[in-house]
This record gives sequence, structure tokens and C-alpha cells, in this order.
Amino acid sequence: MITARQIRELLQARPFKPFRICMADGKHYDITNHDMAFVGRNTVEVGLNLDVEGFAECFARCSILHITRLENLPERVAP
Repeated sequence: MITARQIRELLQARPFKPFRICMADGKHYDITNHDMAFVGRNTVEVGLNLDVEGFAECFARCSILHITRLENLPERVAP
């Protein structure tokens, strides 16, 4: 089972390593920098459609209970 602590540790890792959040419904969210996601106790807010300055157009709220796995991504994944 994935925990909020595990996700927060990935976001705070130095150096940061991109990762993917895989959901039970088959969706996935690529986290390419540590500012793209905010971890709550039960959810992760993921910024989507980042512009060139890194501002999100909208957010996806992911229930941590529905996260099936976390995958490492190559260092150079386009947002």
C-alpha cells in the first residue's frame, strides 16, 4: 500500500528524481519536478498542463487509496 509519507519522500528527495503516479483506473501522472504535487493525508494534488513558467492550468486530486504504484521515470521527461 502506498502512503502519503512515501510520496512526500519522493518529492523531497535531493536530487529530485522524476516519478509516475499510477492509479487504479489506469490513469497516470508524471511528476517531473518537486513543485508539481502537494501531499495531504489522504490525497495528492497534481498540477496539470504546466506552462513555461511552471504554473499549472488545473489540478488532479488523487486519492492515495487508489494509487497502485509509483514508478521511476527517466531524468528528462517532458511535462
